[in-house]
Amino acid sequence: MNLLFHTPGHAEHDPTALSPGHPERPARLDALAPVLEQAAAQGWTRREHAPATDAALVRLHPAAHLEWLSALANGGGGRAEADTALTPGSMNAARSAAGAGLSAVDAAVAGEGVRAFCAVRPPGHHARPFVDRGAMGFCLLANAALAAAHARAAHGLDRVLVIDWDVHHGNGTQDAFYADPNVHFLSLHRFPFYPGSGAQDETGAGAGLGTTRNLPIAFGTPADTIVGRFRTALGDVADACRPELVILSAGFDARRGDPVGDLGLELEHFAALTAAVVEVAETHAGGRVVSLLEGGYDPAQLAEGVTTHLTALAAGDASSD
Repeated sequence: MNLLFHTPGHAEHDPTALSPGHPERPARLDALAPVLEQAAAQGWTRREHAPATDAALVRLHPAAHLEWLSALANGGGGRAEADTALTPGSMNAARSAAGAGLSAVDAAVAGEGVRAFCAVRPPGHHARPFVDRGAMGFCLLANAALAAAHARAAHGLDRVLVIDWDVHHGNGTQDAFYADPNVHFLSLHRFPFYPGSGAQDETGAGAGLGTTRNLPIAFGTPADTIVGRFRTALGDVADACRPELVILSAGFDARRGDPVGDLGLELEHFAALTAAVVEVAETHAGGRVVSLLEGGYDPAQLAEGVTTHLTALAAGDASSD
């Protein structure tokens, strides 16, 4: 079974109220409504979920971080930093986005869903863990990292692999597990580029040395070369990790023409990236993939990218036949 999670109240988080041209806007997820309807008609199952509780969030985010964000939102909204704005309902949306990932992990571990896609916003991979004011780069809560932490803490999984192909490096996810030997992290991203992290020599620390793998990609690198490098690195990382669960930060801002990113990828390349993830999940993790939306800032292009991604996810799942 393949599962869809969605945050129906996502529009409560609307940075355009403070910055009219802000790219992380409700229209992004609104554009996915027909995509999700089509997927449901093709066999994907919609699942409701609860928002993330404080108990789940404080695995990575200090209480002071949650209190700071809530105070900003409850005070009518404001800026957590230059690019990261909150409106009164932002924490409702953020908790729902994080909760989708937690519920998807629950379903995957219980055998209720081999693949899960979480159509959520705000995104999460820049949100910094373990600091009192960690919002950054449009992100409030570390959705994918929280899902991985939940897999470890709530379900006792020993080996989790988090993959991130958003055009921007997932600095928050990397920081969450940089010294953790049980969670491996692979990031494909444009470099040099925002947020400035993700160099090839960032490979982990302490007991986690060697569990982080960065693939920094220079702008202008041929797309087929990018996909080839990803497949090779992913195979190596997966063989080392032997994950029981694969979590994916699926950003679509590496698409050619994206207004915020652009690494020259087209739809066929996202299909190939997805197929590579499915292959390692089938080999090591019983096929279990939890995919969470990150970036992608042209709504029409985002809808195309997610359609391609869902098709490729389902293609490798015999239970969907």
